Amino acid sequence: MLCVRHIYAFALRRCQFRTLSSDTLLSQLNSCTTEDQVFDLVGKNKAKLSEKHVGSAISLLWKFQKEKSHLLRNIDYVKNHSQFLTLRILAENKIEFMDNDLLVDTLYNVLRFTVEAHDSLVEELVMEAWRRLERFSLPTLSKFALCLNEQQMYFSPLIGKVADIVNVNLDSIQDPRALSVLMISISSVISQNFRDRLIQKAELLLETVNSINFNHARRMVQFLRNVRLTYRPLLEKCNKIFLENPSQLDLENISLILGLYQSLQFNNTEFRLVIKQKLTETIDDCNNPVSFTRLFAALGPMAGQEVRERLIANALLMVEEFNCHQALVVVETMEEMECRNSHLIQKIASLLHKYLDKYKPTELAKITQALVLLHCQNAELYTKLRRLLVGYLQVNVVPSDISMLTRVLSMLPSSHVDEVLINRVDAVLPQCNLSDLNSCATALVRWVRHDQSHQQSTSGPGAKLLQKLSNCGYQRLQKASDLDLLLEELKYISGEWFEEILVEETINTCQRLMDQITWMNVLEFSSFLIKTNYRCTPLLDRIASVAVQHMSKIHPSGTYTLLLPFTVMNYDPPQSEEFFETCIQHFSSHLGCFEPHLLVLLGYSLAVAEYFPPAVINAIFNVDFLAKLDAQLETLPDTLNWRVRLRLMELNRAVCLECPEFQIPWFHERYCQQMQRKGNGSTNTAQQQIHRMLGEILGGSQYAKVSVLTPYYYGIDFECILDKNKKPLPYMDQSIVLADLVQWGPDIQLQGKKGLPPGAQRIAVEFLDSKAFCKNSCHLKGEIAMKKRHLEILGYQVVQIPHFEWNSMELSSKDAWMEYLKKNIFETK
Repeated sequence: MLCVRHIYAFALRRCQFRTLSSDTLLSQLNSCTTEDQVFDLVGKNKAKLSEKHVGSAISLLWKFQKEKSHLLRNIDYVKNHSQFLTLRILAENKIEFMDNDLLVDTLYNVLRFTVEAHDSLVEELVMEAWRRLERFSLPTLSKFALCLNEQQMYFSPLIGKVADIVNVNLDSIQDPRALSVLMISISSVISQNFRDRLIQKAELLLETVNSINFNHARRMVQFLRNVRLTYRPLLEKCNKIFLENPSQLDLENISLILGLYQSLQFNNTEFRLVIKQKLTETIDDCNNPVSFTRLFAALGPMAGQEVRERLIANALLMVEEFNCHQALVVVETMEEMECRNSHLIQKIASLLHKYLDKYKPTELAKITQALVLLHCQNAELYTKLRRLLVGYLQVNVVPSDISMLTRVLSMLPSSHVDEVLINRVDAVLPQCNLSDLNSCATALVRWVRHDQSHQQSTSGPGAKLLQKLSNCGYQRLQKASDLDLLLEELKYISGEWFEEILVEETINTCQRLMDQITWMNVLEFSSFLIKTNYRCTPLLDRIASVAVQHMSKIHPSGTYTLLLPFTVMNYDPPQSEEFFETCIQHFSSHLGCFEPHLLVLLGYSLAVAEYFPPAVINAIFNVDFLAKLDAQLETLPDTLNWRVRLRLMELNRAVCLECPEFQIPWFHERYCQQMQRKGNGSTNTAQQQIHRMLGEILGGSQYAKVSVLTPYYYGIDFECILDKNKKPLPYMDQSIVLADLVQWGPDIQLQGKKGLPPGAQRIAVEFLDSKAFCKNSCHLKGEIAMKKRHLEILGYQVVQIPHFEWNSMELSSKDAWMEYLKKNIFETK
């Protein structure tokens, strides 16, 4: 074939081209309406075709493809046609005669027909473009950069040269399309400073150019995803453009934008509500696997119960038609939806079983996780999954892949550690980052416990490797010198191994590097610190100091992340009032940029710290906002939905109790009753002990109530009532506990002791387990301190029994426990 091609090329070179009829040929080409007409014309005029004719013919062939739907395109037919080969040979021979635009257009169009990057035509076009690079116009340069990207030349010197040209000419760029294409193309080879300049330029063009195309904005969001930066000002501007162009929010664009937003952890209520409505309206039109899969992935996680059932019903009808990629997308979405339809789970599992050999290791990992979390029961499928995963593990040498495969293998039912797994993990430990080590440790902890359940030695190979892995973690932390790189490794770390083994050393390392905490990474560091539940005052002080100095550079919505570790861990930094007031002033004039759920979380966090900014309280407790919040909650995942509703209730309660002057009504009675019915009344061993001893101390079980519900629906472990002489009063009727119905109003004071004899005092006895305290401290967490505050407002004397006191050596006998309870109950003021 190559010999024929070379002979053919030689023959073409011998031909004498004439330009006399060039215009006629061009006109004939432009009048073609099908690929076959183009090929027929090329076949009859081989010797007459100039570089312009060749470029026009190739461009026309791609134009015909673009006008067809994806299902009707016949790219393989065109690519394999003999006359397309003629065009490729002619193009290669005429490269030097092509002008810059024609050169890049030809490369672009040839790549559309999936001609390989190693094809001689593609290589020659790229090399010639490289030679002319400095002479390219901006649109031509952007199109060429896009071609390089499609050839996966993300880190090539040529892309670096393109980036240099963009860097030099950035200030003069006024074309949003060219800029957005270049931003994506060079995103792999730019510095942080250059990244920031590109973002600033994009913002400027979005603000100054009259008409910004939908795709320009989409590419800018894609750039942020590529550089892994959630830069909210640019995201919000792009999101506004999406909303201004609803006609372009088709299924394909919606799916793409949602994926980008998810990667950037960016959420916009208005966008989600718009696309939810549009997607719901298209359910009946998505009657093929391609469109339905996109619809299922985009709409399923945010749909209500009725729509979910429609989607699942349609999935059941279409499941047999899914290809391997579509089956993977559907099972991942089912996991996200927490689907419990056993029929669909069984059918998708059977389909995945058929396709298992076609999946890559990362895809097998996603399938395994989804099936396990969906509680799929298919032993044969799990057996094959394990065999494939172990096979990939044996030949893999990439630490991140090995840690991922190890973690996923440990999720399989009845999984056990064997020599192959031990050896593969052991071999890559020195190259593993902290995230990889955490994945391996999570798996090993599962396996070691499984082995122990079978009475095997704790000094086995799994336990030994776990110790070696912990040592590697210590060493990596001790060598760490760059806080940003460390935060990147710690971003997704969680779990028992990290919390028990590495968290203290990690905090020590962060203290060593805390001078590197700046306004640019303070939000990420704050998020990490709250995840550790570790109360380190020097680090908290550094966060507060950086925030106060650089607050104007931080996005207003970021103040929630800044405040959270202080309110959760109940810590006031030096100059606490200045820190909180600076944060409050910064976001108060920008409340409109907060998503409704985030504003509720912010309000609750401030209430924990005893701050009730009027602007925030009034913004939340009004009919319009609450209606907007209700609409948003319908699009959020169930877990976040539940959390936000709970926080709104707790904020409502806090405002009623601590700030009656706001005259905010208590409107969560029904919600609390529903939550009460769903709750469980289980008690732990210590609480059972305390209950028995309270009966003995007070003179009988009728003197103490268990699991008491207060006004405003606080639950307390035990309640007793002492008269003015510190004598216990018996409960003749349970209704006495709930007799104190609290009211609100401008002239009504809280009557916490209504219904009690004069001088009597309610005592609330609370057992505090480890969750009530920071990991390394006996200091109460913020929400526990707030509960005590509120119970005291309700008229209670609060007795808190920390687990570390109750279980201490000093209280190791019944007499000691009894004395401890007597002292705390009867010596209260």
